[in-house]
Amino acid sequence: MTESDLQLKKFQKELSAGTVSLALLAVLGRANEPMYGYQIAKQLERFGDGVLSGKQSALYPVLRNLGAAGLLDSHVEPSVSGPPRRYYRLTEQGRETLREWAAAWRATRDSVDSVLEGLLP
Repeated sequence: MTESDLQLKKFQKELSAGTVSLALLAVLGRANEPMYGYQIAKQLERFGDGVLSGKQSALYPVLRNLGAAGLLDSHVEPSVSGPPRRYYRLTEQGRETLREWAAAWRATRDSVDSVLEGLLP
């Protein structure tokens, strides 16, 4: 791996760290029913073209933090194919936070795009 590859990987990791919470809220905001961790991870892979995918185990601390902030409700249900699963859904506060964070994201994205304009092929 070259130095350039390492720098890109570091930059992608920093970007991901700042956006995982927003992406998790967005996945749950699209869902018609509560989702468990594996389902959320698969949705992140699907919608993010792999950019937002990562270790599934890394999602759980973020889910716990969002729950502790009152943005998610969760409950545990037995599973016929393995251990019990914890299902997550947005609270009303979570939906409002998703709207606010999405607006902040769009403003940031537009600002960065305007700075980058003309630099990219």
